[in-house]
Amino acid sequence: MSAGTLDRRAVVADLLRDRGDLLVVSGLGSPSYDVMAAGDHPLNYYLWAAMGSAMTVGLGLATAQPSRPVAVITGDGEALMGFGALATIALRRPPNLSIIVLDNGHFGETGMQASHTGQGIDLARVAAACGFPVADRVTERQGMEPLRRRIHAKAGLNLAVVGITAENLPRALPPRDGVQVKNRFRQALGFPHA
Repeated sequence: MSAGTLDRRAVVADLLRDRGDLLVVSGLGSPSYDVMAAGDHPLNYYLWAAMGSAMTVGLGLATAQPSRPVAVITGDGEALMGFGALATIALRRPPNLSIIVLDNGHFGETGMQASHTGQGIDLARVAAACGFPVADRVTERQGMEPLRRRIHAKAGLNLAVVGITAENLPRALPPRDGVQVKNRFRQALGFPHA
């Protein structure tokens, strides 16, 4: 696979437009910056220092909040780090979980070295082989609206690999205090501070 042509910030902004009660888990680094650039929200759960954990956090959240749609927005490098999560998620098959992998074919946080996806590993095919009922690749702008509708509708477990350009954009840093992010998220869900 090669890097795509879609603008990562525009992709994330499109996905989060009119988000309603969508719960969002963002992977380490650029995906969190992109989610923040689309607009900070109390239902955004930004991960810091948790490389490879976005998909499993999303699984836990989807399991705990079955009436809410959950979207994990992560990068190819972070998804590769949590590769085994795809098999576990496919077996659990939460009907309200969407995983969006922003794939630029590079490890953006460590110097833009070519990632495994940049050398031919297709995460959509891996997810399909694990048993994801829907696992596709979005490479054109017209594919974004159907994807946005799918993640907001709780249309069953699905994964989309979105081909984005390989570039380092200015960082839009979300809150970095993990306790504050957790407490704000819990409060938005109606739970007391823990």
